Amino acid sequence: MLAARLPYAAQRCSFSTAAHVQRQVPILSSPDIDTFRDQAFVPALPFLLPRHTFRDLPAIRNWFLHQPTNTSNGPLSPALNLSYLARFGSTIVPLEITNNDHFVRTSQALSFFLACVNASSSSYEQAISPPKRINRYFSARRPGSRPIRRSVVTKRATGDFFSSSSAISTPTARVYLAQATLSDLPQALRDDLSPTPSYVLEAGKGDVYDTSIWLGEAPTYTPLHRDPNPNLFVQLAGRKSVRLVRPDVGMGIFAKVQERIGGNASATMRGEEMMAGPEKLALEEEVWGDDSEFKASMWEAEVGVGDGLFIPKGWWHSIKGTGEGMTGSVNWWFR
Repeated sequence: MLAARLPYAAQRCSFSTAAHVQRQVPILSSPDIDTFRDQAFVPALPFLLPRHTFRDLPAIRNWFLHQPTNTSNGPLSPALNLSYLARFGSTIVPLEITNNDHFVRTSQALSFFLACVNASSSSYEQAISPPKRINRYFSARRPGSRPIRRSVVTKRATGDFFSSSSAISTPTARVYLAQATLSDLPQALRDDLSPTPSYVLEAGKGDVYDTSIWLGEAPTYTPLHRDPNPNLFVQLAGRKSVRLVRPDVGMGIFAKVQERIGGNASATMRGEEMMAGPEKLALEEEVWGDDSEFKASMWEAEVGVGDGLFIPKGWWHSIKGTGEGMTGSVNWWFR
């Protein structure tokens, strides 16, 4: 039994509220490398690092600010430090853009992403100033339309993806800076995520397969998938909930979803098919739904600022950004 192998499993993630998930990812009893290697890395089990292990990463204080929420006396909501990040505005970054059930990946300058974030955090009234000049990032048709600028790249790639029809009355399109490779970023931003955690450099062979950053306004969502390398996932801003299943269970979920939707996707090479349409809906129901037959096999963790989660090679996982404001994460895949 798992509990017999993990006497420290009584240290649970205290933030989860999903009572139907039986296992909460345990917290390592110590932050030292030997404990990480013996309890998590070698047996290939998910673990949270002791809370706030990574709180001193410069990116946490340089990239983000905190502002009041719409709820009086509520907690502060994380926001991007636009003045700091704007210095790197010409950097090209990968973006995932969703509009209802439509999805597209594209590349844009970081300044475009920052402009969308800045506009979406403003009210429609603030976007109009004398003499009634409308902010170009907002729809001129209806208050509440999601702020998106038509660029040559996105218009060519998506056609009428950003339609500003007068029928739109609620926010629709969302922009997520997803899986931006750290080595493609300016040196100053890479320095903000230094040093590389010792867990990555010392637990295994010491080589990093890849490092990515993720920035987006909550709620964000990454469907169920698996990675070909061990993964250290660190939260920089906001909160995220992560659900994980063992490799064999994940394959069972994937097979059921493919049978249910009549699909033939590859479990190894995951693409845009999981980001929209029937596969995304089916995956979400099987992982996050109360009626899923796999709920007893789910593990769950919630990560906050400075928290780290180890995801073993081959473990399937799905991630949701929760709460209000900006969420930010970085992860290292290593051998």
